[in-house]
Amino acid sequence: MVERPIPAALAVGCLVAAALWGRSATRLQRVWHRLDEGSSPEGAALAHSTFRKETHTALLYLVLAIALGVLSVSWERRLDGLFLLLLLPVGLSVVYGRRFMEEARMIEQRAHLERRAEEVLAQEELAPRRWAARLAPEELPAFEGFEVGRVYEAGTGLMAGDFYDLYPTSPTRLAAVIGDVSGHGIDASITAFQVKYLLRVFLREYRDPAQALEELNSVMSSMGPTEEFVSLCVVVFDQEAATMRYASAGHPPAWMWHDGEVRPLRSSGPLLRLDPRGTFGSREVELNPGDLVLLYTDGLAEARAGEQLFGEDRIAAAVRRDPGVDADVLCKSLLEAARDFSSAPLRDDVAILAIRRL
Repeated sequence: MVERPIPAALAVGCLVAAALWGRSATRLQRVWHRLDEGSSPEGAALAHSTFRKETHTALLYLVLAIALGVLSVSWERRLDGLFLLLLLPVGLSVVYGRRFMEEARMIEQRAHLERRAEEVLAQEELAPRRWAARLAPEELPAFEGFEVGRVYEAGTGLMAGDFYDLYPTSPTRLAAVIGDVSGHGIDASITAFQVKYLLRVFLREYRDPAQALEELNSVMSSMGPTEEFVSLCVVVFDQEAATMRYASAGHPPAWMWHDGEVRPLRSSGPLLRLDPRGTFGSREVELNPGDLVLLYTDGLAEARAGEQLFGEDRIAAAVRRDPGVDADVLCKSLLEAARDFSSAPLRDDVAILAIRRL
């Protein structure tokens, strides 16, 4: 007969806890054996450690349940020895306490290393996006008298080699630039960064974009031999003179909607770094309200469906089909058309920049 209900209730609680810890220990034992038979010795060691701790906890609760159960029925001094059973889990705690602490430190250190590894991976994932934001920013400032559209999509490479830029070189002149560095990875991205910001300096120094390209080519070529080459197209809009002057270093042809027709703005010089003494020309075109210039990198024209390329003709046809469409809509629809055309995800970076005079 139960004489002490509180110890009885505690005994039941301890028994339930012992059962729960015992089930957990049984599962951990299976995990430990499975990992030990596989190729994860560190995981097996941690599972074994946790199994021992949970077995110890289950044993402690079981002994407490027995002791409290006897106490709830009868209390006699001759039963005091029963509580000596508590010395068993206590002794195990003393004997294995140092090992438990070492294993706890191991788990803490492993968790710290895993957290650091996650932070490094997060930084590695974030770095390409930050580089892309510098080379091809999602937001461009508004320029009075012009409508601007742009789109950029990274390919399968980790770092971007494509870039574009749009900025005033004087109160009445606006420069639009798009470029592509051969290759992929951090080296191509650094080169793109250098080209983009050096060109800003030279376009402010020289009114003719061809002169700026010659100076840029000379500086980039002096940095030593390399297998990285740069294609580049520069367009300078002069609002005061109502003209547009462009120069291109081996870049795919830009397209211009002017006087009711689409015309190509083809290369006027070699790739940058191909020839340190390379010469570049520029051409000037009258600029009327409604005229549109479309710049892009070769990732757009080289989208593939088997052996067939998306090609320059499809790009020109998109401009010809609806020359009055919003510049931003034109860029996004071209990218979507290339995606739909391609039989696989676009592997190369794609940058598109459209500027219309209002």
